[in-house]
Amino acid sequence: MTTTIEIDDDLAERMEGHLEEDESLAELVEELVNVYETEGTFLQEGYSE
Repeated sequence: MTTTIEIDDDLAERMEGHLEEDESLAELVEELVNVYETEGTFLQEGYSE
């Protein structure tokens, strides 16, 4: 099953700026979800509790 998610152009451009060579937006989203599931939250660079 495939699901379509609509995002605005600004967000798509930001996400594309984080892609590694030959990586798709779907792969980036999967990586982000994996991080979220592992850590329970998204980490901010330079942030500590």
